Amino acid sequence: MTTQLETEILEQPDALRRLLTNEREKIARVAQAIRDVAPKFVVITARGTSDNAARYSQYLFSTFNGLQAALATPSTFTIYGKPPRLHDALVIAISQSGQSPDIVTVIEEGRRQGALTLAVTNAPDSPLARAADYTIYLHANPELAVGATKSYTTSLMAMAMLADALAQTDRLIDALALVPDWVSEITNSADSIIHAAERYTYMQYGVVASRGYNYATAYEIALKLKELTYVMAEPYSSADFLHGPIALVEQGFPVIAVVPEGALEAELTAFAQKLSVERGADLIVISANQDALRLAQTPLPLPVGIPEWLSPIVAVVPGQLFALGLALAKRIDPDRPRGLLKVTLTA
Repeated sequence: MTTQLETEILEQPDALRRLLTNEREKIARVAQAIRDVAPKFVVITARGTSDNAARYSQYLFSTFNGLQAALATPSTFTIYGKPPRLHDALVIAISQSGQSPDIVTVIEEGRRQGALTLAVTNAPDSPLARAADYTIYLHANPELAVGATKSYTTSLMAMAMLADALAQTDRLIDALALVPDWVSEITNSADSIIHAAERYTYMQYGVVASRGYNYATAYEIALKLKELTYVMAEPYSSADFLHGPIALVEQGFPVIAVVPEGALEAELTAFAQKLSVERGADLIVISANQDALRLAQTPLPLPVGIPEWLSPIVAVVPGQLFALGLALAKRIDPDRPRGLLKVTLTA
């Protein structure tokens, strides 16, 4: 029987197409409003999976728009009552449900201080959407599985569309429009990826590593393994991993390496080789690079030609399917992971 989680993973190409079609004009208006205000920096607030979309956004705003972006610390707003100065900021909240009080409070405080505020959410009538100056709707349709998948990739797409529109590069026509097709190439191989995870039923711990734009991908795949399979999976920048944690790796230690095309391709391939040849890691490699894939016990190929700045939207999908397959192999219900609710409200 097909799980709700698998159904929603497979819906991602259509969700991304809906977002591209329905929000392009609104995002152009939001980008113009941001240019009019000319913020000096960006503050992004989120929780859980949305935090990883925020991590991706930090790289986008820096590389596309020359804006320093920081992750908010909501407890300084709600628990300590000492929010930072935000009057020169663009304040963005990313939340699938738009309901968590601490995330709403950050947006409310941003507006109180005169900052431009933006909600990115799958719930356009939520408290978060009502609190913000502008809202980008994800068009993911209802997401019922506890593990977020389509709301994550649409969040990434929304932020990529915004950074592109803000920069006025016109890359949208050439690259963003191709993302749903690249994701379809992955979902068309869903059965083989789910099956590939079966050999890892022994897995109780592991590492997910990448760098740059895909630092967020490492975090998100690690989160999916934790919440769906109860594996203690730790995310790392490959650079940070070499500064000590590499001592963890011994023969058979499981490592998922995300190796995108682009500026980090050679460095991350060399990183994977070091783990495989020198340390004997059991490598799962998500990549279009054939040298990197050949190093893996479990290669999970990506389509060729994805620009690095868009690769996180595609590269996370094999990780989602791998986590689903491992949950099923471990006889865990991926639609009902223990201790979790779809909407978590934090103060």
